This record gives sequence, C-alpha cells and structure tokens, in this order.
Amino acid sequence: MLIGEFAARTGLSQDTIRFYVRKGLLAPETGAKGGRNPYQIFSERDASTARMIRFAQAIGLPLREIAGIAAELQRQGLTPAREVELMDEALARLERKAAELAELTDYLRAKRDWVERGKPGPEPRFLDLSPCPAAPEWEAGSGREFVNGEPRQG
Repeated sequence: MLIGEFAARTGLSQDTIRFYVRKGLLAPETGAKGGRNPYQIFSERDASTARMIRFAQAIGLPLREIAGIAAELQRQGLTPAREVELMDEALARLERKAAELAELTDYLRAKRDWVERGKPGPEPRFLDLSPCPAAPEWEAGSGREFVNGEPRQG
C-alpha cells in the first residue's frame, strides 16, 4: 500500500510516517514507479510495526529506545529472554502509569464532589509524590502540593 492508504490504515499522518521512515523505524520497500523518488510501498508488517511504535510511545518509551529495539530486532532478532525482559519493562511502565492515573482519578473525584457540595471545608489537594512525566526535573517526594492545577507555595 502507498503512503496515503498506509496513513488511513494506521491513523498516522503522512508526516509522522515519513519521520518514522527517516529514523529507520519503518522500512518500506521501494516501487518502480515515482522516477527519481520511487514510491514507498508499505506492508501489513509495517502497519503492525507502526502500531507497536505507537504503543511503546504511549507507555513512555522514547523513540530513541524504540529505534534501538527495532535495530536489535532487525540485526539479530530477539531471544526469548530479551522478549521477556522487554515485556517486563513494558508491564512495569504500565503499572506505574496505572498507579498515577488512579491517583489522579481519586483527586479529581474528590475535587468534583467537593465543588458539587458547595465547597465546604478544606479544598482537596493533590500531593505530588511521584515525578511528573511532563516535568521530569521535579524530584519525587518534593512535597509539592497542587491547588486548582497550580503548584502551591509554602
């Protein structure tokens, strides 16, 4: 399939697909058509690879690490022990993410209920006990508290 069909099939933009190809994450075959710029022909395997790349990104794996794993896979394949290691790492990332989401869900429920009841008593606070994925420079256990989504001072 050509890039347009591949984009529709995977839900990725053509720019993202081209980026993945430049980074070596996807390796489509080249067709005879297209002259000096031969058409790239994507396979079902490429679609599966694209889904795995998006999954790996969703659990927080940087593209650099994804590219390293892809290169390892293409170079020598993955041993069963390496596959288990990668799956264990993915499971650990998912479990951390699930815990963070549960903490955020509890906070939002408490805050919603507090607002719904007319804001009686102290406002529920979100105590940041783990590093924030959006701001990794913050240290775990820094004691930062958040009120209305903003860091509370003092």
